[in-house]
Amino acid sequence: MPPALDVPTPAPPQVAAPERPTGPAPDPAMPRMPWALLVACCLGMFAASSSGTTRAPFLIDMARDLDTSLALVANLMALTSIAWGAASLFAGAGSDRWGRRPFLIGGPVGLALCMVLVSRSGSYAEAALWSTFAGGCAGAFTGVLMAEASARTVDRQRGRALGWVMAGQSLTLLVGVPAAAAIGTLIGWRGVNLCVAALALVAAASLFLTTLRPVDGPRKAGAAAPSLRAALSPRVLNLLAMGVAERICYGLTAVYFATFLQSTYQLSLGQVALPLALFALGNIGGTIIGGQLADRLRNRMLTFAAAMAASGLVALALFGWQAGLVPTVALGFAYVFVNALARPSLMAAMANVPDEVRGTVLGLNVTSASFGWLGAASLGGWMMAGYGFGGFGPLTAAVALLGAGLAVFGRR
Repeated sequence: MPPALDVPTPAPPQVAAPERPTGPAPDPAMPRMPWALLVACCLGMFAASSSGTTRAPFLIDMARDLDTSLALVANLMALTSIAWGAASLFAGAGSDRWGRRPFLIGGPVGLALCMVLVSRSGSYAEAALWSTFAGGCAGAFTGVLMAEASARTVDRQRGRALGWVMAGQSLTLLVGVPAAAAIGTLIGWRGVNLCVAALALVAAASLFLTTLRPVDGPRKAGAAAPSLRAALSPRVLNLLAMGVAERICYGLTAVYFATFLQSTYQLSLGQVALPLALFALGNIGGTIIGGQLADRLRNRMLTFAAAMAASGLVALALFGWQAGLVPTVALGFAYVFVNALARPSLMAAMANVPDEVRGTVLGLNVTSASFGWLGAASLGGWMMAGYGFGGFGPLTAAVALLGAGLAVFGRR
């Protein structure tokens, strides 16, 4: 047998390795936004805000019917605000323990019942009692609304989602108050309260239908109960302080803008209707665009800081330069627009916490916001009595820069 010949084995063909992309990896496709839920949340926020704000055109009628003073009837808003903030704190923590649906559905139903009882009040004491309970019912679900919207969206959708939810508050000024005034000429303030009750029931039904598919449930057996101390991290405390500063800046103008126009340009109540409508439109537009910025820009804290600093500069011009009614109204629109750009970034950052404490944190946000409103009313009244509206610009700018500084400090 002839010897075997060594035949060289041919090398396998070389296959060129695919080129690695040099740019950043593309972002994964975003899930669809839960638009039905967001509309229901916006409606719920609209109903909650309308329960107190639509009272404004009827203070004189309520004082006469309840045989009390105008000042006491005006103080119903303070009672509502305090109960709202306190209830939100407990409801947020409760939603982390037992789930959000009981609050999302039970809160609007309770609000509807309270509004019916307000409409049947025969004395100021009754109206004050049921108005306070109505504020508590509103607080029981407004913070939970934001937690639910956050849980059903990913991080880079939350600015837009929360922007649409918060737009419900601005719609109260744009649509709710004028509609209440028009309807009230036919059925009175008691009838308007019944209309708000019906609106709250519609919101409850909408939230029931859009939350049938749960994304979370009550706390698992054996799991540690979420605590307030666990939720109050230094980062969350900084965000809450930023929220108080933002609400003071917004409230100083929202509460006193009509009075500023009336005292500066001697306008009647009817003549300030259009400027207030433009003010509300600026708030809605800023909130929606601010949601887009919160989801598209990399650093939400710097977005918040830039918007707050810009609003402080506009406030100096708004209250320090009265060149005429049209420029002042334009500056008011610009101020509230720029101020509203900041809030979705803040809310999206606040919602970016572990799910087991998200309800607690967003409930605390509503509680701190109520302190911001009370601070705005108190500081504004003190400033107006001591220095006039000329002091509003520096005061607002100082608070805005404080909020911007907190954002820069906590940007990491």
